[in-house]
Amino acid sequence: MRLLFLAVLRRHTGNAVTAQRIRDHLEAAGHVCILKDAFDFESPSEIANFIKAENLEAAVALHLYRGGRLVQGHGIPFGIIFGGTDLNEDVNQGEKNKVMGKVLEEARFAVAFTESMKEIAQTQWPHARGKIYVQSQGIATMPNATFNWNTFLQHSEIDQSADNLHVFLLICGLRQVKDPLYLVEAFSEWHQEEPSVYMVIVGPEVDPVFTREVKAKVKRTPGVRLIGEMAQEDLHAIVKNCFAVVNSSVSEGMSAAILEAMDLEVPVLARNVPGNAAVVRHGVTGLLFSDPQEFVRLAKRLVSDPALEKEIVANGREYVRRHHALQVERNTYGHLIRTLQRSIED
Repeated sequence: MRLLFLAVLRRHTGNAVTAQRIRDHLEAAGHVCILKDAFDFESPSEIANFIKAENLEAAVALHLYRGGRLVQGHGIPFGIIFGGTDLNEDVNQGEKNKVMGKVLEEARFAVAFTESMKEIAQTQWPHARGKIYVQSQGIATMPNATFNWNTFLQHSEIDQSADNLHVFLLICGLRQVKDPLYLVEAFSEWHQEEPSVYMVIVGPEVDPVFTREVKAKVKRTPGVRLIGEMAQEDLHAIVKNCFAVVNSSVSEGMSAAILEAMDLEVPVLARNVPGNAAVVRHGVTGLLFSDPQEFVRLAKRLVSDPALEKEIVANGREYVRRHHALQVERNTYGHLIRTLQRSIED
């Protein structure tokens, strides 16, 4: 079967990585899957022309609003994968909510990463109750074995000779929903007391205006560094070498960076929002904070308590192994795509 897979493909952001992984699952099942960026199409008529030109028989869209509204109404069966901002942000805007409800009416299936995402969708659009499946993200990490950590520290202007160096890594696209500046002031105060702690923000420049604000703030803030986007294998190598991975998002669907850190046996400190709380059990698989001051308290505790770090790392690794297996995710999407295939045959 020839499939269109529509997603928001900003490089090395969560949705792009998820889309590429799911495309691999669909191709492994023997389908031809053409992955396109939703922002490449300005209107439904452009999509209609593309579907016709490529002889596409079905579609999948990642993100109910950005992708879903473009694949509906073309006479081909399609499924939806919820992203995060669609259920956490767009749902609160009347017109977008209405559009997303119509998309779900036409969709053959919808996939939520967590039970809480499924609950939000079912509450908003009760008519979709029977077609929403929960499939958590499958995780596989591949750190670059030749990556040089010391060169990275040098490039980041981090003092490698600092006794007991602790690098906290915040991985996110530079946009407001990720709130990369949330912890910057509090962290910098801690760095000035304890010069061996650093925060490094890594990620692509998604929102140009906001990126300028982030760059200006980081430039004048001691102990905080900003690095541009990196290849996935290099990013995994940095995660493996850092002390802890941090997530400060205002809202999350399911953070791949958190799960990848767990897989790489690195502790996680995450802002206590529903998407994060769905995968991080406080004090068990990671630590959850509600404000910058609590973050610093928990980070200090983690630095000074190796037994806690060891326990969290072991529990996180086991959690990912049990609940985020790549093969289970592959089987689920294989089954769901077969429902699209059957509807074509009918």
